[in-house]
Amino acid sequence: MAKTGPVGVAVIGAGNISKQYLDNLTTFPDVKVLVIADLFEEAAAARAAEYGIEASGGVNVALNHPGVEIIVNLTIPAAHVEVATAAVKAGKHVWTEKPFSLDRESGLGLLKEAQAAGVRLGCAPDTFLGAGLQTARRLIDAGEIGTPLTALTMFQSPGPESWHPNPAFLFQKGAGPLFDMAPYYLTALVQTFGPIAAVAAVGNTAFPTRTIGSGPKEGEVFDVEVPTHVSAIAKFTSGASSHSVFSFESPKTRMGFVEITGTEGTISLPDPNNFDGDIQLCKRGEDGWTTIAATGPANGRGMGVLDLARSIRAGVPHRVPGELAFHVLDAMVSIAESVESGEFVAVDSTAPASAPLPADWNPTEATL
Repeated sequence: MAKTGPVGVAVIGAGNISKQYLDNLTTFPDVKVLVIADLFEEAAAARAAEYGIEASGGVNVALNHPGVEIIVNLTIPAAHVEVATAAVKAGKHVWTEKPFSLDRESGLGLLKEAQAAGVRLGCAPDTFLGAGLQTARRLIDAGEIGTPLTALTMFQSPGPESWHPNPAFLFQKGAGPLFDMAPYYLTALVQTFGPIAAVAAVGNTAFPTRTIGSGPKEGEVFDVEVPTHVSAIAKFTSGASSHSVFSFESPKTRMGFVEITGTEGTISLPDPNNFDGDIQLCKRGEDGWTTIAATGPANGRGMGVLDLARSIRAGVPHRVPGELAFHVLDAMVSIAESVESGEFVAVDSTAPASAPLPADWNPTEATL
């Protein structure tokens, strides 16, 4: 007999980002957070006490809890696949923070493990479920810009070392502006254009080391292991194309710039790292922008977990599947390979189409 009622959830990883998830998950009646787990059990206990969660402890407490159906994996990127694989082997569905994995091989292995076990995988970012990008999608689907043809996206900043208290990991393998920020932009583009077929990119590293600018480690110097500026072109299977800049080298900060041009106009999307924001629309033959307010839910991180939970109960595909996250990961790895080779690199994976989210989808309503 199919299960009914709220879906039991365990959060593994009690770091800073867990607060953003728990602020929302503890207010969604269709999920129930049963466990907070962490390698450092005292951190798990503190977070559990903060949110009134009864159980806490090490990872096995979450994996072995009989009421837990979904593991929310908020560990460091290097541990994402290891923790997700353990959860899959325990028969749990998994939601993982981005990136899905750090390489194709481990990501494909995780997909195969989940398929064999009959459990589902989901992965951040779920920001495209928010009112901002969903409203933009409805406008594009309604033909407001005609057939989408091209896109320009930009993320530029001086880098996080000036404000982040422990930024070294953001300049190591699996991070940098490409792996840290591209998931938001590439996911938004795939939602508009469909799967990516091939990429070409150039990149560079301005400084071999950087210095922490604030916090208890202020003045500490660390090595830079990845390109800190990447300029990438993507060709989509639909024939559309995009140009994206991901940079930790710009003194001028530009975040959240996404413009999509079609046969009948251009649409400016809100920041794909956020769940809300106005949309700008310029029709062909017009000079200025028309502002369109976003409509729909914009509750924040955890919307993808809730969609996963409701989809499990309904027996329908969830909107942020592991295959989508792997495709974005595959594209990012291909971009990094193109930086090294100076050639176009084919992206062999594909991504399933995600169903649009109804504007009246209500995270705070009990539906199960």
